[in-house]
Amino acid sequence: MEVNRAAARVQIGLIAVVQVLALAVWFSATAVAPTLRGEWGLSSAEAVWLTATVQIGFAVGAVLSSGLGLADRFPPQLLMAGSAVGAGACTALLALTADGLAQAVPLRALTGVFLAGVYPVGMKLTASWTAPADRGRAFGILIGALTLGSALPQVILGTATLPWRGVMLTAAALALVASVVAALAVKPGPLLAGGSRPQLRHVFDGFRRPLPRLANLGYFGHMWELYALWTWLPTFVLASQAAHAGRETLGSVRDVGLTSFAAIGLAGVVGCLLGGWASDRFGRATAAGAALAVSGLCCVLSPLAFGRSPALLLVFVCVWGAAVIADSGVFSTALSETADQRYVGTSLTVQTACGFSLTVVTIQLVPVLASAVGWQYALAGLGLGPLVGVVAMARFGRLQQPSR
Repeated sequence: MEVNRAAARVQIGLIAVVQVLALAVWFSATAVAPTLRGEWGLSSAEAVWLTATVQIGFAVGAVLSSGLGLADRFPPQLLMAGSAVGAGACTALLALTADGLAQAVPLRALTGVFLAGVYPVGMKLTASWTAPADRGRAFGILIGALTLGSALPQVILGTATLPWRGVMLTAAALALVASVVAALAVKPGPLLAGGSRPQLRHVFDGFRRPLPRLANLGYFGHMWELYALWTWLPTFVLASQAAHAGRETLGSVRDVGLTSFAAIGLAGVVGCLLGGWASDRFGRATAAGAALAVSGLCCVLSPLAFGRSPALLLVFVCVWGAAVIADSGVFSTALSETADQRYVGTSLTVQTACGFSLTVVTIQLVPVLASAVGWQYALAGLGLGPLVGVVAMARFGRLQQPSR
């Protein structure tokens, strides 16, 4: 079935808008975590759960949504709209009622569950408007929207004089706007296909065959680094600016809001677009391997960038922010192309659930390292993930070559 290219461009743009606005709630609590640590008396280990529980909730939500076949039972655009409402409502409720982790953690976990009905469903809708040959670039746009939305709380924090509750309420309002756009303007494309529900007996299929296994290993190396960097980059920048100024205490949280937004949001969008284009132009293994190599090198060089001038640090973190996300959509595409086509839905669900579960480990690991060796070296250990990913994707490319 042919796709109307003009309609496809409009719909992919609308889906991207929904992603940007709805995913503003993802890191809303993370952005204000330094303030919450002081107001709620939280330790670094306790503050981690403001982000980690979203990751756990997302993994659980992805499995539940796929297992119940929600995107097949309901119009996907309405499922995305309803999920955006749920995520926004949980964020608003936290802002209005929470005064400690006991109230915040369950609401953050539930936010993650609802977000599993936004991002993956957006991928399904995007695929319904794109032929396989153009899907890398289309997914690059979608993941760029995810990146920009995830960074929005930083720009809210950096440009507005809002208390932490105001920042979270603003993010919640953006999610509600996203739900309206999804419900009224987004439509499924002509290539919409029903997904396969995860089946327990096929859970390990993606690890038995060489190519799917290598695609998963590359993805896990990518996820080892990605969300830990997004979570702790603002703190790293704060500590770096303090070291550059010769202070023993961290600077203002708002001072780094725009720097973090530039690195995670703006540079991340550029990285996603380049990664999507490169994956269609040069192949999945080459594009993913190059992005992993650059981001891994940034991990290793992060102690040298620490304490440098704000301008130099900005350039460094922007390169890092572009590289760390450039390969994100490549792994899902690679797995969907090499897994047993009867169980692609199961394979993608397992990949997503395992990857987001892994992020909980590294998000908690970074502050432990920071307390032991200082923030100058705290992010260097994230380079282990890209190293594993580079090796996996190099092997992936060699195994795939004979079939080309």
